[in-house]
Amino acid sequence: MRSREGVWKVSLVVLMAVGLAGVAGCNKLRARDLLNQGVQAYKLGQFDQAEEDFKQSAELDPTLQTARIYLATAYASQFVPGSPAPENLQKGQQAIAQFKKVLEQDPKNLSAVDGIGSMLFNMGSVPYDPSKLDEAKQWHEKHIQLKPDDAQPYYWVGVIDWTLAFRANQKMRQDYNSNLPKRKKAIQPNEPLPDKLRDQFASQFQQTVDGGIQELQKAIQLRPDYADAMAYLNLLYRQKADMVTTKDERDALLNQSDALVDKVKEIKQKEASTPKSTS
Repeated sequence: MRSREGVWKVSLVVLMAVGLAGVAGCNKLRARDLLNQGVQAYKLGQFDQAEEDFKQSAELDPTLQTARIYLATAYASQFVPGSPAPENLQKGQQAIAQFKKVLEQDPKNLSAVDGIGSMLFNMGSVPYDPSKLDEAKQWHEKHIQLKPDDAQPYYWVGVIDWTLAFRANQKMRQDYNSNLPKRKKAIQPNEPLPDKLRDQFASQFQQTVDGGIQELQKAIQLRPDYADAMAYLNLLYRQKADMVTTKDERDALLNQSDALVDKVKEIKQKEASTPKSTS
């Protein structure tokens, strides 16, 4: 027959388990309440309050991924590209850290993957930091690996490739023009690069430009009316035109570029003339 002491110990364990379950249940309910409060604060532009609500929600229920996504988004939305203020840089780093915590529990969470890619792109655009852009590109490529039928990550890879090539092209032109003898004519933005500069640009960025063209073509294949992708494909064709050696090749690429500009205008005009659904 079980002793009274044994029965008491078993009962205590049961009561403790029930109590812990109750506390866990209350924490989950409170976490959801805080999440909703945070969403309302965020909509009202009360970002400090929203951050605190999301942070507490995530702490009360670590499995509530939505709270951590919102917390990361709240940090990211306050980041100002180009501001060197330590608190601004901290917002960007906090956003990335929270997105990464989401991925620790859910490695295939596309919102977190895209959030990191977007944050790194913003942090690397102003001031310009090509290493951050390269890192951002890797996260968008991760999205492609996880869900290859989405058009948007192909678009972002193309945008990054164009940014890297364009900035290098601009710097080459500026350096060349600044070192010219006074009597020599500077290269204008729409003029071809001198042969030596052209070869250097092609050697360093042909793979980047060709890769970006392929990615944007894939985005348009998946979404035929993707005007933004067409706009950047037009820009990449112009970078490609600065790499070719003959006038015929250059003219052909510029004609492709101009055709895309016309296509973008056509799509935009169609969108503007199409009545928006009120449902």
